[in-house]
Amino acid sequence: MVERTETAPTEASIRRACKRAAEGRPLDADEATALLSARGPVLEELLRIAGGVRDAGLREAGRPGVVTFSKKVFIPLTRLCRDRCHYCTFVTVPHKLPAAYLDRDEVLAIARAGAAQGCKEALFTLGDRPEERWPAARQWLDERGYDSTVSYLRSVAIAVLEETGLLPHLNPGVLDWSELQRLKPVAPSMGMMLETTATRLWSEPGGPHYGSPDKEPAVRLRVLADAGRVGVPFTTGILIGIGETHAERIDAIFEIRRSHREYGHIQEVIVQNFRAKPDTAMRGMPDAELHDLAATVAVARILLGPKVRLQAPPNLIAGEFALLLRAGIDDWGGVSPLTPDHVNPERPWPAIEELARHSAAAGFTLRERLTIYPEYVRRGEGWLDPRLGAHVRALADPATGLAVESARPAGMPWQEPEESFVPGGRTDLHATIDTDGRTGDRRGDFDSVYGDWAEVAARVSAPAASIPAPATGETATAGSGDADLRAGLRLAADDPAALLAPANADAALALFNADGPALEQLCRLADDVRRDTVGDDVTYVVNRNINFSNVCYVGCRFCAFAQRESDADAYRLSVEQVADRAEEAWRVGATEVCMQGGIDPKLPGTTYAELVRAVKRRVPQMHVHAFSPMEIVTAAAKAGVPVREWLTEMREAGLDTIPGTAAEILDDDVRWVLTKGKLPAAAWVDVVSTAHELDIRSSCTMMYGHVDHPGQWLAHFRVLAGVQDRTGGFTEFVALPFVHTNAPIYLAGIARPGPTWRENRAVHAMARLLLHGRIPNIQCSWVKLGDEGTVAMLNGGANDLGGTLMEETISRMAGSDNGSARSEEQLRQIAALAGRPARKRNTAYGSAAVPQSV
Repeated sequence: MVERTETAPTEASIRRACKRAAEGRPLDADEATALLSARGPVLEELLRIAGGVRDAGLREAGRPGVVTFSKKVFIPLTRLCRDRCHYCTFVTVPHKLPAAYLDRDEVLAIARAGAAQGCKEALFTLGDRPEERWPAARQWLDERGYDSTVSYLRSVAIAVLEETGLLPHLNPGVLDWSELQRLKPVAPSMGMMLETTATRLWSEPGGPHYGSPDKEPAVRLRVLADAGRVGVPFTTGILIGIGETHAERIDAIFEIRRSHREYGHIQEVIVQNFRAKPDTAMRGMPDAELHDLAATVAVARILLGPKVRLQAPPNLIAGEFALLLRAGIDDWGGVSPLTPDHVNPERPWPAIEELARHSAAAGFTLRERLTIYPEYVRRGEGWLDPRLGAHVRALADPATGLAVESARPAGMPWQEPEESFVPGGRTDLHATIDTDGRTGDRRGDFDSVYGDWAEVAARVSAPAASIPAPATGETATAGSGDADLRAGLRLAADDPAALLAPANADAALALFNADGPALEQLCRLADDVRRDTVGDDVTYVVNRNINFSNVCYVGCRFCAFAQRESDADAYRLSVEQVADRAEEAWRVGATEVCMQGGIDPKLPGTTYAELVRAVKRRVPQMHVHAFSPMEIVTAAAKAGVPVREWLTEMREAGLDTIPGTAAEILDDDVRWVLTKGKLPAAAWVDVVSTAHELDIRSSCTMMYGHVDHPGQWLAHFRVLAGVQDRTGGFTEFVALPFVHTNAPIYLAGIARPGPTWRENRAVHAMARLLLHGRIPNIQCSWVKLGDEGTVAMLNGGANDLGGTLMEETISRMAGSDNGSARSEEQLRQIAALAGRPARKRNTAYGSAAVPQSV
């Protein structure tokens, strides 16, 4: 690796940056970088400023002058790893270990010994995915029935909770979104050091992370974001002195700040100094100098602000406790009276009494915290799985969220708490939304649950320069001489599905932007294809939507349906209430119920199957169309089983098909702006594909007109076509115009006010053309479009009206003013306005049977 040098800042630039920090002005990257070189009186001033920022944060948190630590045991679950970090002595090779992993009894022995000494945290540290490098690790897991290290980690974390009461903090390295979902129910907190964003330290031979796939900065930044999306209280940090430049160091701090501002999940940031170890490739590298560490801590405190908790490991600072406290830390991390620091075994932790003396000498009181920080203990909902609630409450002071130091952990069952899911609230919302409306235009935690809106806005991507977009007064028309538009119209007439091919992307994008005569021609062509494919019948199903809970903490930024448990419009239905509504629907002619709900943390994992069984018991012939891919992946994670196994159980309970909702736009760049915490596009594809493989068919959808653009629409259709080519499981495509009125992302000034009339026509027409030969049914939403808009879509490629719905709260809560139900006669009138006959269908688009009495 080529060493990178950087020009030292001038004394004047350092003083200028320090002056700006003292005045409370935001620092840019260059100013922050300059401050890392502060020494002498300027460093003293920098420490004073940082200490003041920290003190303000502690006062705001209600614990002025308090510095914290966690009393823990260190459980090195496995010292095998697929990475090859050049400074690490924790990781070893199989022949140097008695076994690839600690077994369950060894884990519990460490945890029990810690509980006996009053420890409250079980810190699980382990190498990244050793089974992917070492056959011995793969064999050990296989022999015990675990498919991965993550599965084994989940199992022993539960054992520690049930047998000892210690709270697991999990450090398994790089995890994906679904793995974080699986582990969140078994651990109040997790962590992974970002270390650095300097890609060259990973990509160049000789770099400290060269040959380590899990140390690629982009991968680790994705983990930080995914942890935020899942709502995990997360610990991260930087490792200084491994060859990074000052500018690269500052970039890492800015990235941590950006992630925390967007998701609010970084409970703690560690600034750790490199200490060289014998028998490593970096044994000759000089240790990070302590004044460099102090300057870095101080700059991190100023950049991250008063609310972020900042830590420096006390066993790596050569006794300079006062220096680091002056620099702005407010936490000493985990300290164990029992186990060594297995990552830095040559540097023992200070005794807790010694740490308290040093803290007191600097004017601070040392207090014990839990592995989950006090702020997240007190917030609870959305951050802490209900199955962990009793374990945390047993050890936490409810007033402060800190640990009750005299409390001793005791094992207790890891299970759904009794009576946590209590039906009630505004259960008549499905009816009163049309008469009384919603209580307010936003939920009570609007300013916090969605993240920092400025950071969200910065992630909105503009259309690529190559995407033709009509400018004001310059619409793409058939007479404009636009070659791409003419080519697109020719393909639409001759081979519409070919518009999906990458070679025809410009033509397809031109059609999405068509207007005037070109748009009229596009819609006529789409309608011709519709007539040739499915005939003139306008189909509909008699069904009922049943949203069994609107309590949700995912924080989707487009959703006006989700409520906190304490909000005035929140409600939960019991299983029997859902069955009552299904029976009511059957008695008035419905053949389908569509059941979906919020991701309610208190909803027992067994409820989904109970809902299906209850409906089937009450109305055996009712088609159950239920559970979005987001609900499915969350419920499977809560149950600790693969999606395939969970869906198999639902099918056996009576689930017939699933709605292909939660798709929004299948492009993660726009998904993470729009949804914050919803499943990634790949996970959506995996869920619906798995369902299709199990003969559970689904619809597919696209919600458009918010922070998206036609290039993303085209990519979305390509994803749907790919799934259909592999599985053939989609029954229809449903175009869903964004309803903006009460949508948080619109109220925050980021999303546009839904699609235009032109865009609605173009999207429905293009759906017909792009999916030709794959998905025969194109559905338009009368709830979102109104009667006039629905007629226009029926005359431009659509053939299906969806259902009577009987109740519809999701779009109505968002501000749709088209009602929440339509009778069969009203749907037939819409078809007549389009000049077409209407035909009642079943969910699978066959002829609807006449409901029999129950």
